[in-house]
Amino acid sequence: MADEDFDLESLAAYLHLSTAQVAKLAERNQIPGRRVGRSWRFSQPEIHHWLESRIGLSDSAELIRVEGALERHAAGTEDEATVSIAAMLPLAAIQIPLAARTRNSVITSMVELAAQTGLLWDTTKMADAVRSREELYPTALENGAALLHPRRPLGNILGEAFIALGITSRGIPFASSRGLLTDVFFLICSIDDRGHLRTLARLSRLLATPNFLDALRAAPDAAAAHAVFVEVEGKLPQ
Repeated sequence: MADEDFDLESLAAYLHLSTAQVAKLAERNQIPGRRVGRSWRFSQPEIHHWLESRIGLSDSAELIRVEGALERHAAGTEDEATVSIAAMLPLAAIQIPLAARTRNSVITSMVELAAQTGLLWDTTKMADAVRSREELYPTALENGAALLHPRRPLGNILGEAFIALGITSRGIPFASSRGLLTDVFFLICSIDDRGHLRTLARLSRLLATPNFLDALRAAPDAAAAHAVFVEVEGKLPQ
């Protein structure tokens, strides 16, 4: 997707807000934008990063609204109407337990796991991009999960968008500066910004579902873990 700026009207349509709401957010510095004469301009990469941060801080109700806005924007394009995390998660990209004990070894192991699908062609580039993203801002969450991904999608080294999952036998200090222990690791491999945001919103809804992570941690193997996704995702309110 070309990184053309949004104007006020196109960003309002993208976010399914009114132009007045977007203008108010911009004027209050609550959304990244800049004045060009009397008009507002919004950088697509900055908006995508803002949305990504907002998704990470949202509660269940807000996640439903954000996902709905992203799905409505995708309607009528080449994207499918609804993202399915279960469909994006090949059995070959699930490892239980993940044999890693440090942040660097987790990233290396997750990238190598993803490459086993044949859909990731450059493990060095992906691993370097994920490490750079983690150094910029760790993706570990307080619930013990981490959503690994590059700062921008690397579509040129991917056959298609997919997700890898690794669960360690015990929590490790993945984001040591925040004092968190992490044992459930997702590697989100997206081919464009919009797809990444839709995937992140959907996955975040699953993580916010009561008992979902407990069920994943109790899964003895890849097939059982995948079945958890199928069951829980099938019950998500639309």
